[in-house]
Amino acid sequence: MNLKQLKNKPFVKIITNKYVIIIAVFIVWMVFFDENSLINHLEFDKEINKLESEKEYYKSEIYKDSLLIQQLQNKKELEKFAREEYHMKKENEEIYLIEYDTLQKNKD
Repeated sequence: MNLKQLKNKPFVKIITNKYVIIIAVFIVWMVFFDENSLINHLEFDKEINKLESEKEYYKSEIYKDSLLIQQLQNKKELEKFAREEYHMKKENEEIYLIEYDTLQKNKD
């Protein structure tokens, strides 16, 4: 097949049309090279999803902390919390911390 016969094919005529070439270059530019390219949008969507999941996590943590703050309004609950979490004690009082070994010993 020579060049003249190839140019007369309908597929080659469509592809070599100047408007088709310009549109193809434009699409390639918008997908890969532009500042607002499709690739950047996909990365931004991933980041948005990640941030939204973090937002939900922190909302749940805020809710848990607000419940804890409400509980600590009671003086006895506050004392219990201070003793358990910060190992505080009253004057003239001794505290013994008991730590359990979490490793199971082999029964040989």
